[in-house]
Amino acid sequence: MPRPGPDAELTPAELHSSLSDPLLDVMNFLNEVTLRHPKAISFGPGRPYDGFFEVDRIGDYLTAYTRHLEADLGRTPEQIRTALFQYGRTNGQINELVARTIANDEGIHVDASHIVVTVGCQEAMLLVLRALIAGPDDVLLVTDPGYVGITGAARLLDAETVPVPEDDAGLDLDALRAAVRDVRARGKRPRAVYVIPDFANPSGASMPLDRRHQLLDLAAEEDLLVLEDNPYGFFSRTGEGRPTLKSLDTRHRVIYFGSFAKTCFPGARVGYVIADQPVLGGGARTVLADELSKIKSMVTVNTPAIAQAVVGGMLVAHDCRLREADKELIDFYRGNMNALLDALARHLPQDRWPVRWNVPDGGFFLVMTLPFAADNAFLEEAARDHGVIWTPMSYFHLGSGGERQIRLSASYLTPGQIEEGVRRLAAHVRQRIARGS
Repeated sequence: MPRPGPDAELTPAELHSSLSDPLLDVMNFLNEVTLRHPKAISFGPGRPYDGFFEVDRIGDYLTAYTRHLEADLGRTPEQIRTALFQYGRTNGQINELVARTIANDEGIHVDASHIVVTVGCQEAMLLVLRALIAGPDDVLLVTDPGYVGITGAARLLDAETVPVPEDDAGLDLDALRAAVRDVRARGKRPRAVYVIPDFANPSGASMPLDRRHQLLDLAAEEDLLVLEDNPYGFFSRTGEGRPTLKSLDTRHRVIYFGSFAKTCFPGARVGYVIADQPVLGGGARTVLADELSKIKSMVTVNTPAIAQAVVGGMLVAHDCRLREADKELIDFYRGNMNALLDALARHLPQDRWPVRWNVPDGGFFLVMTLPFAADNAFLEEAARDHGVIWTPMSYFHLGSGGERQIRLSASYLTPGQIEEGVRRLAAHVRQRIARGS
């Protein structure tokens, strides 16, 4: 019997334009390189180190959370069963514990109802952009180079993004003010600016205290919201801690993205957003978190109860003080960044070779500048012939930029792997310099 019609076929023109954007191919290319060269040492991923994960502890944390529900909150066995197995509140179930933790660790004091617990920080970004970008004239300002997750989310939502350059101390505020005025001159509205003030991805730059205050003042003057992302704030290399923008925020200008991926474990996929901005009109006074909850109910319905329970148990077990509980982890990442800096100095001394790199105050990443193009071809050659992988910095720029730079991540490797990986990288760089290309 003949078929009633042809098989379905789609063309790129019939799909959303963002799917043809090279930005969305970045991670796929890196993954393909890694899969083709599994024995290569990779400085590519900003993943937490696996060595601190203990499978047996998951059960311990679930037990700690159920005891908290019973002993501290007075829940019955039936209520506990529902809390663990059912969908649960869209806003989240561990909001009170999150609020206590960020008060202890970051000095951020907000009501638990102003927090939405999300499926990783990436969902939080998507929810916030969907809420804030009300139409084609609303523009998101982003650091350049910047985190591809926020620019990718914006492109999926057809939101215009405008790059604002960084300097050694993070977001350039003169450039930000100029970008705001340029956007307005085009008849559009600069809605928000996205920034990672501490040990930024990808640059590793950190914003000094005076610039943080200046950014908040500028945001008030220009009627901007500030989207603060803080995945790396614990991991200072120098031991110096700086207050988050949200802890300094007295005018509800800052929407704060948080995650337990780096401080607890990434597989739980639990993040959160603090959105305490008042929403006026419509007959009722609410806050932005309530509006984000409406969007979340149509995206993921809720954040998985079991994942929240495990993270909640970790918070309970450590008295909602993760900074103290993560001391060993903090020391490890500090040691890794120092190991990376020391290995680069040994294998590529800057008085002998035309290479440069920054010295971050902490975090997972640093940037190396080379005297030649650090493109996909050079990356493929590095993986194939020298057994080392890194990330081209051009991936993190909205336009041109970073063509001769690479990002190195110090998070996922052991100190021994860092030493060997830098030795391989240095051999490749020296070889390329020697052949004059």
